[in-house]
Amino acid sequence: MTTLFISDLHLDADRPDIVRSFGDFIDGEARGAEALYILGDLFEAWVGDDDPSEIGAFVAEKLRYLRDAGVPVAFIHGNRDFLLGRAFAARAGMRLLAETAVVMLYGKPVLLMHGDTLCTDDLAYQTFRAQTRDPMWRERFLAQPLTVRMAFAAQARATSKQRQQTLKEDDRAQYETVTDVAATTVSATFSRYGVDTLIHGHTHRPAIHDAEIGGRACRRIVLGDWYTQGSVLRMDAQGATLSTLPI
Repeated sequence: MTTLFISDLHLDADRPDIVRSFGDFIDGEARGAEALYILGDLFEAWVGDDDPSEIGAFVAEKLRYLRDAGVPVAFIHGNRDFLLGRAFAARAGMRLLAETAVVMLYGKPVLLMHGDTLCTDDLAYQTFRAQTRDPMWRERFLAQPLTVRMAFAAQARATSKQRQQTLKEDDRAQYETVTDVAATTVSATFSRYGVDTLIHGHTHRPAIHDAEIGGRACRRIVLGDWYTQGSVLRMDAQGATLSTLPI
């Protein structure tokens, strides 16, 4: 059987085709999988488990259906849905993993993460990330009315989009640097966890990178986003294949 990995779907009511494709994927290929791992940014934004959105209800129903069909689902938070909590995870029947998780797959340890912590050249984002991951910030934020939280998320997305657009126009090389992983951080991560395989998303640059790190042959697999097409990694005892899905 095959283990499946997806990330960066950014599900949102404004993109019904992607939501529909996700549902088709869960009802189809995922039903025959050994397990499904979702490596963050499943949602375009998540402001708390009390959000009564139709998208959230749809995703919870689909994932619970998959789990009940015998396919375990595991989730790692992304930078857009880091506030997804235990209540929603329970509704969806999925297991929450740490932001860096080593799992055994076909006899080998594999490191899973969303990937934003690898982009250490993006100093502005890393500062914002540190602030919003603070437990006190989280508690204060979630105590605010839902409408206030939704407005904050919308503003944060708009600010991020404008910043990236400005970087693209002013300094394309700098944009490519700050929005991708830092090589030194990748090497340090492989060394810290002692694994040969790392799977992540976040950068929206799907690829399989092979490199020698610390005298070991290492492989970094980057999942793609679900904008103009889907992206899925299939892994079994014979190896890994990164593929696109039609939308």
